[in-house]
Amino acid sequence: MTAPANPPIKSHTDTTDPPPAAELRPVPPAVGAPKGVAEGVPTALLPDQQIGDGRHATGWVTIRVPRRGTPTATSWCACGRDLFASGHSKVLALSEDHTAHRDACPLRTNTISEGRAAA
Repeated sequence: MTAPANPPIKSHTDTTDPPPAAELRPVPPAVGAPKGVAEGVPTALLPDQQIGDGRHATGWVTIRVPRRGTPTATSWCACGRDLFASGHSKVLALSEDHTAHRDACPLRTNTISEGRAAA
């Protein structure tokens, strides 16, 4: 009794002919924006067209009250004021002091009087 002959596991085919060359398609005429550019996206950088009204922030107060924590506050102004408070009573006092500073700040009083004189 003889075992049947097993066919080879890998078959190597004879590849003497090279694959056909890729066909060239005609290029369609270019109309509009170049391909690959999303609609609404400018292709060139443009200057920023936003024009402000001349106002800018000169000071602000930040109050944080974490849940079951100690409240903290920071009062900042462009004139150089930078204060910090921690605790309920101190945060309330800093908030009132910040409101009073808005009327006494040298940066705000000069611009307000100049604006009134100009009007």
